[in-house]
Amino acid sequence: MGKHSLQRESRVPNSVKGALVFGAVAASTGAMPAISAQAATINVPGFGNFDVPVGPEYDQQVAQANQALADHADEIKGVQQAMAAPAPQAMLPGQPAPAPNAMAPGLLEQTNGMAALDAARTKIGAQYVWGGNGPNGFDCSGLVKWAYKQAGIELPRTSFEQSHVGQPVAFQDLKPGDLVIQNGGGHVAMYAGDGQILHAPQAGDPVEYSNLNPDSIVTARRVN
Repeated sequence: MGKHSLQRESRVPNSVKGALVFGAVAASTGAMPAISAQAATINVPGFGNFDVPVGPEYDQQVAQANQALADHADEIKGVQQAMAAPAPQAMLPGQPAPAPNAMAPGLLEQTNGMAALDAARTKIGAQYVWGGNGPNGFDCSGLVKWAYKQAGIELPRTSFEQSHVGQPVAFQDLKPGDLVIQNGGGHVAMYAGDGQILHAPQAGDPVEYSNLNPDSIVTARRVN
């Protein structure tokens, strides 16, 4: 048996590796050509160069190799296809795995507004109390102030003061948690998405969702 050198490690069974010493695989077509006893150096794509013995005294081994190649054609082709597939991106030792795309469907970046809105949702059904700061009763600005405090942000107390915090937002750009100032500045709500607001409406009404009337908006603010 002549010398051989593999260019890369393979997962082909040992019986097939032995057969490859005597043959070549046509990678472009997947065909398994017969091996001539006069072959010298052959290249098996994806596996490497092989020096094979020549001469009539090796005819029997060549025939056996051809049979082994035929018997394992599907396995060899599968290994070739696996080796041709792009390798995963190499990572340096200790490098963290890449984070999923935060903007992918179903995945949203958590903002201060969303955190505050999540807190306000826990108070749905709480009663309206004039001047109420919670945790059991709220007026409109008291609910907003309490919710943002849960997100780690201190807001001023009244709706008029809250109408100047953060950055102005156009109606079509509203996002969950944005402040919606209504009624000439006398009422504040939190945008809840899908054309709704979450707020403490008025005496006699609990904290609840309501449909947003665009004509009622004085300004909208986003607190970062």
